[in-house]
Amino acid sequence: MGYKESFIDLMVSSGVLTFGDFITKSGRKTPYFINTGNYKNGEQISKLGDYYAEAVFSNFGGDFEAFFGPAYKGIPLAVAAASSFYRKYSQNKSFCFNRKEEKDHGEGGNIIGYKPADGDRVIILEDVITAGTSVRESIPLLKSAADVTVMALIVSVDRMEKGESGKSALKEAQDLFGLKAASIVTIDEIVNYLYKRETGGRVILDDKMKDRIDEYRKSYGV
Repeated sequence: MGYKESFIDLMVSSGVLTFGDFITKSGRKTPYFINTGNYKNGEQISKLGDYYAEAVFSNFGGDFEAFFGPAYKGIPLAVAAASSFYRKYSQNKSFCFNRKEEKDHGEGGNIIGYKPADGDRVIILEDVITAGTSVRESIPLLKSAADVTVMALIVSVDRMEKGESGKSALKEAQDLFGLKAASIVTIDEIVNYLYKRETGGRVILDDKMKDRIDEYRKSYGV
């Protein structure tokens, strides 16, 4: 089993990926939902770091200096991925993340952990991307700290849905910010793997649910 399939199993067993009736932030009625806030223990975050590290390495290699995790959900992703990258590939990458509000005492500033330096290549780690708001906020934040290159964005799941331009949110981010973008898995890979497969003693993606997902993607998919 590859890391993509193992990651899908982790999402299901952790209650991060669920099927039913949900409303997205953009107001769309969706038959599936991804809530990364349901990762909550050491085993889950250790595995999650491994999957992000594998996705980064397989898509972009190791020629970069630091991971950046936008507050708040990106913070544990950056820490876990840096730890996993060192353990799996013997490469010691730095990590940093931001405060929501700039601190005006002590060390000051709003970037915690590694302080980016001129010439650094940084990879942003996100859970999911919809409108790209946090990426839009993260890039000027990083560039105000140093003359860095934000070279890539990795998210856990690419929902493969149309954004405002008609492109997927990942493609929009890639074009708008001039970076590379990739995901650990796509919704197509999730459906192909889970369809009619018994998981935890039951089939969670049967014909009825697949039909609902297909209908949803006819309206919003790319």
